[in-house]
Amino acid sequence: MAESPKMVHAPIVTYVSMLALLTLCPPFVILLWYTMVHADGSVVQTWNYLNQQGLQGFKDLWPTPTVIACKIIASFAAFEAFLQLFLPGKRVEGPISPMGNRPVYKANGMAAYAVTLVTYISLWWFGVFNPAIVYDHLGEIFSALIFGSFVFCILLYIKGHLAPSSADSGSSGNAIIDFYWGMELYPRIGKNFDIKVFTNCRFGMMSWAVLAVTYCIKQYEENGRVADSMLVNTILMLVYVTKFFWWEAGYWNTMDIAHDRAGFYICWDAWFGSIYLHFSWMYLVNHPVELGTPLALFILAAGLLCIYINYDCDRQRQEFRRTNGKCLIWGKAPSKIVASYKTDNGETKASLLLTSGWWGLARHFHYVPEILSSFFWTVPALFVHVRVLLFCSMNVLL
Repeated sequence: MAESPKMVHAPIVTYVSMLALLTLCPPFVILLWYTMVHADGSVVQTWNYLNQQGLQGFKDLWPTPTVIACKIIASFAAFEAFLQLFLPGKRVEGPISPMGNRPVYKANGMAAYAVTLVTYISLWWFGVFNPAIVYDHLGEIFSALIFGSFVFCILLYIKGHLAPSSADSGSSGNAIIDFYWGMELYPRIGKNFDIKVFTNCRFGMMSWAVLAVTYCIKQYEENGRVADSMLVNTILMLVYVTKFFWWEAGYWNTMDIAHDRAGFYICWDAWFGSIYLHFSWMYLVNHPVELGTPLALFILAAGLLCIYINYDCDRQRQEFRRTNGKCLIWGKAPSKIVASYKTDNGETKASLLLTSGWWGLARHFHYVPEILSSFFWTVPALFVHVRVLLFCSMNVLL
């Protein structure tokens, strides 16, 4: 069994942080949804409502999960699970784990992405399913996801104790820490269904694209056209998600997959990180903003440039690691740092750190274009309603 995650901070800081996130994230999501959809994007309006109505007002604005919301979630999850299992894909090996295991994946994310978008748009085009229904029941969907995610993480906790998928698992002896950080590094159902790939990639990231298309369709049905601000946002989002699935095999070598265990921390981030980034779309559905061609093209070009630089940062690092440093970065042999570290079992190993190209500009330079990309796909909402600024700024930070 692998050692449990070690505390970096004082125990009291760790416990307070975990409990704060466990208790504050769910209401935060609902308040964001309410502000953008029912309070015209006004933080002040939401605050005044809660100040006047108190706790009862908060209970009243929290939507109750409905049967239709659960059906939408279940249908989407089942469809993505089916694609993950049965679409063909190249065999890809992940990095060797601390316990010496090497996970094997099927790289069919790009195919699943294409099938998902074509299916979703076709269902709308041929009148089989109206995506506007998803928008109309967003609050109920978010509420169902909140409760469902807790149930899901409890099941992961139980699985980690009773039926771990590999030796890369273990308990800290504290139920809260095990629930929050997770028990298993690579939990699977059977041999082929990787749970973290499903939550992080096929459910979480795929929902970015599906929701972006949903908002476009809803605005079109409400106004008879799609504003240029919505088009810019949607194009940037779809390009970003396309980039992610094109590079999905590289993502399996990142900290999210190779180091973070499957618990509330990673599952909540995977499912609800997408929600935080969509609140400018919710606002724009009912408050269409016309940017004008010059400004729209500028935001689009700037956003596309940031997405490309973010991709190129990851590409450089992945190529550097794949070739063990024997490659060219910006036409020259890369500079590097050889870092040594000890594994959980005490074995000393070496790791190469790239210090050329984008990685020569800053230690984590890839976060700069990542943050700017988020800024450019939320910034159109700022031009009409200044109070949306707070939430769009939060989108960038989250």
